[in-house]
Parts: sequence; structure tokens; C-alpha cells
Amino acid sequence: MLSKSQARTFFLGGTVVTFLLFIGLTVYSFMPKNDQTNHDAIDQKVVRGKELWESNNCMGCHTILGEGGYYAPELTKVVERRGEGYIKAILQSPVPWAPNDRQMVAYGMSPEDAEAMVAYFKWIGNIDLNGFDRVVSPLAKDNNNDN
Repeated sequence: MLSKSQARTFFLGGTVVTFLLFIGLTVYSFMPKNDQTNHDAIDQKVVRGKELWESNNCMGCHTILGEGGYYAPELTKVVERRGEGYIKAILQSPVPWAPNDRQMVAYGMSPEDAEAMVAYFKWIGNIDLNGFDRVVSPLAKDNNNDN
């Protein structure tokens, strides 16, 4: 059994060590050499693509980096999987696209907007995922080859 003063010393020592470890790891994670965000590659097209992603509520059905809806396929590495032409064709299509009886809205985007979406997908696809190269939505796993 610890005496009251020993318990206090143990508690305070553990608190200080934990606090210093937390501060050290925080500083380490913010060091420029550890940056994994790919923020240097953000340009106007990427920003426009992100705006289109949000304004069209793409996240309601699709996921990026594991975040979003599980109805439609994960799009983190979609450019790598499907290519730019395929993505542009879907986004510019005037008719709804319906793979496996799941219908996607016909956005009929302009070539510039479709290019911006592709730029956004490319940027997302180049983020360092710490070796976890394929983030897949559990419910969309079966449709990964369809989009």
C-alpha cells in the first residue's frame, strides 16, 4: 500500500510525465517534415472542386478518406482506379448514371467544373495515408469497381 504522500507523488509524477509526452507528440506532429496534408498542391481548381463537392452534397452518398455516406463507392483513389476520362464522362453526362440499380444524379457539369472535380480527386488521392492506400466504405465495398 502507498501512503497518502506516496500516492500524491505518484499521481502528480504520472500527470507531469503524461502532459510532457502529450506536448512532445503535439510538437512532433506539427513539424513541417511530418506534414501529410499535401497542402502545397492546392490550387484554384482543387478549391473549386471542393466547393462543387460540398454544394452538390456528394458526401451524402460517397465517402472520401472514410468520411461520408456509404451508399455509393469510396472516392479517395478514384482517379487512380478509374482515370480522369471516366470521371469527367460521368460528371458531364446529361442522363442519370445507374450502375447496379443505384442511380447517381445527372449533374451535367461543364468541362471546367468536371476538370475541377478531377483536380480535387487527384489532390485527395495524393494525401499520404500512412500506407493505408485503400480506404473503403464497408457498404460500398461491392461497388468499388463501378465508380
